[in-house]
Amino acid sequence: MISTLGTLRRASCGSVSSTYRLWIMFLAALTLICAGVSGQERRKIIIDQDEAGPAGTDLHSTLLLIQSPHTDVLGITVVTGDMWLKEEVAHTLRMLELIERTDIPVVPGAEYPLAREKQETEMWEGRYGVVRWLGAWTPRVYHPADQIPQMKEGNPKTKPLSEDAAHFLVRMVRQFPGQVTIYAGGPMTNLALAMAIAPEFPSLVKELVFMGASFSPVTDDPEFVNTPQREFNLWFDPEAAHIVLRAKWKKIVCTPVDISVKTSMNQELLDRIRHSDTPAARYIGQYTVLHKNNYLWDELAAVAWLDPSIITKMETRFVDVNLDHGGNWGDILSWSAEDKPARYDVQPLPIQMDLDAPKFYKLLVDLLNAPTPRPVPH
Repeated sequence: MISTLGTLRRASCGSVSSTYRLWIMFLAALTLICAGVSGQERRKIIIDQDEAGPAGTDLHSTLLLIQSPHTDVLGITVVTGDMWLKEEVAHTLRMLELIERTDIPVVPGAEYPLAREKQETEMWEGRYGVVRWLGAWTPRVYHPADQIPQMKEGNPKTKPLSEDAAHFLVRMVRQFPGQVTIYAGGPMTNLALAMAIAPEFPSLVKELVFMGASFSPVTDDPEFVNTPQREFNLWFDPEAAHIVLRAKWKKIVCTPVDISVKTSMNQELLDRIRHSDTPAARYIGQYTVLHKNNYLWDELAAVAWLDPSIITKMETRFVDVNLDHGGNWGDILSWSAEDKPARYDVQPLPIQMDLDAPKFYKLLVDLLNAPTPRPVPH
């Protein structure tokens, strides 16, 4: 660019047409430079999520990743977890309509876990004790998989892709090898299926960031007091989690229960979000319902990927999921490097353990109070 400016100065005494052509060359070069900078700033990501809604931790985290001016959301792949798949897809489509980002593909994925079944789980509970949160199978909110209850935010007019999530995931990482982050906020069924289709899938992913696992959380929450190593995302489909955790990812980061319970969506934070009139803030302000334990499970994982400086403590452990169909089926197994099994393909897992909470909350509010970024041209 400096060379072009020098040429322009030397041509100032020459013909007007020559100077005009050089200006065109300069503007073209400047456009290419700006496009390159923009491309570097926009990090490609696929959001793999059990999008319960309206609002709530699942869709909040999705909004945060869309709201960042530095992300290029290639798609949202949906999996049954906190709600059934079809209901989650509808809530996701409607949220995108309300923030005017219907350009982002919504891709239905797995409707059932690889092995766990509802009836079998009920029999298992009869022997080993009640599980407080069963997601779509929780008795107080249960309905058939094909039924979509009345939606507070209105029904979507847009449609999901006809492609399934596993094939979409594989197609995207093949199109952009080494460039795509997978953000996983729900059960890992879609990821395990993608690996079954394309065993090279983990090697094509830039990094896997997920909310899941529980080790020794400091909390009086009844969900974790008696079963501190049980966490819903990995417990709901333990076979899928086992497959994903044993894979050799280029980079992987875990946001567990241990750090999540140090956060909360309380009235003060919600009021700060409602202070703005942006589409994202309006959506969260209108549809968020506060409960006793409003942990920011998935929001924390999303914001920590956007700005890792909010994390103040990390640990690395070797982690897997218990596949024995006894009382600890689906619970987390973890070891240090010294005591991990000798003949076992278990991988090291960096785990977020503590955070700068005020900085996290500020980033969350700032993102949601900002205008929604426009689509990235591909």
